[in-house]
Amino acid sequence: MPAKAVTGPARTRAIMAGALGNLVEWYDFYVYAFTALYFSASFFPAGDRTAQLLATSAIYAVGFLMRPLGGWYFGWLADAHGRRRAMTQSIAMMAMGSLAIAFLPTHATIGAAAPVLLLAARLLQGFSTGGEYGAVATYLSEVATPGRRGLLASVQYVTLIGGQLAALLVILLLQSLLTEAEMRGIGWRIAFAGGAIAAVGVLLLRAQMHETVGERHPEAGRIGALLAHWRGLLVVVGLTAGGSLSFYVFSTYMQKYLVNTAGLEPRAVNWIMTAVLVPFMLLQPLFGALSDRIGRRRNMIAFGVLATLATVPLLRLLGSVQSPFAAFALVLVGLTINSFYTSVSGLFKAELFPVHVRALGVGLAYGVANALFGGSAEAVALFLKQRGHEGAFAWYATAICGAALLTALLMRDTRDRDPLADVR
Repeated sequence: MPAKAVTGPARTRAIMAGALGNLVEWYDFYVYAFTALYFSASFFPAGDRTAQLLATSAIYAVGFLMRPLGGWYFGWLADAHGRRRAMTQSIAMMAMGSLAIAFLPTHATIGAAAPVLLLAARLLQGFSTGGEYGAVATYLSEVATPGRRGLLASVQYVTLIGGQLAALLVILLLQSLLTEAEMRGIGWRIAFAGGAIAAVGVLLLRAQMHETVGERHPEAGRIGALLAHWRGLLVVVGLTAGGSLSFYVFSTYMQKYLVNTAGLEPRAVNWIMTAVLVPFMLLQPLFGALSDRIGRRRNMIAFGVLATLATVPLLRLLGSVQSPFAAFALVLVGLTINSFYTSVSGLFKAELFPVHVRALGVGLAYGVANALFGGSAEAVALFLKQRGHEGAFAWYATAICGAALLTALLMRDTRDRDPLADVR
């Protein structure tokens, strides 16, 4: 049964509690990707830069493999015991992983145990993030105002991008205060420790969150009940594969691509990626509001068409770009196309499932697709580069986006009814 409806100021507080926690959670996750250039040699000292980045990115990708498990566990927890409990536990776990990385000894200190411990911390973070996405997507979709769900639920990616932006800003601040050697020594550790500390405040906020579900359904959070909605699961997997891959190509991997392939300076690339995230973040409410008018399905179709057509030419141009301004413009084009997906990423998934398996359906299907396609993006790209076939990655990404387009064409339109009426 639905919980008591949330209105007015309570709705604002509920959205803020979910949003701020989401920001801190994703800051902690992305700071790994953005500091890899500084700490990769500390854990993998042998080999050239590409080999070191490949090893570090492989651990980054392995962290994504924990997302399906996190999506299953926290999805079950959110459906069976409430969204608030799941969201509180997930951010506490992320803080533990970040704090562990901040104090990890290096390869020079403890040898091969260092990358093993790094892997363990990333597995913990991946498990946490797998749960955070599904729980937050479900929660924000349920507390959003009917008729404005696209606009209000877009705050999930506003804060997700905000987490990326915060990570980059922290790195830029540290770069302005520390030398290159100091960044490789202590700077990246400070970035991880800061995220862990910020999570403590969010824990207090989430402890007071409004709960969107009341009496629990007898089959809440059960895999068997979820399998009855297999069409929704396939839609989530198909669209997440293309949307997540495109997102990680033009956000986290792009930092390494511009340094390692285009040959731009790391500091210049950090400024480019920081600057481009600002308009990308601001686009989310606009594209979310657009979905309230045209429907989530048309948003997904627009993403599929544009991403399929533009990925190869954009990556080719970015691979030889020399001007930071041109790089900024090209990356922004890629992220603008991705905004058709990201702005309603959590919402369209939540609309596919009933309340008693909603968090599980969103979290588990998202975790599987994100692990297979989003989390592996860097590792696949760097592997192909190392083998001398870097250009093949753009065609690989195009094929996945084409599959997402086919999925969008087959998905149902939810404009004729409110799929989330079961929480009011």
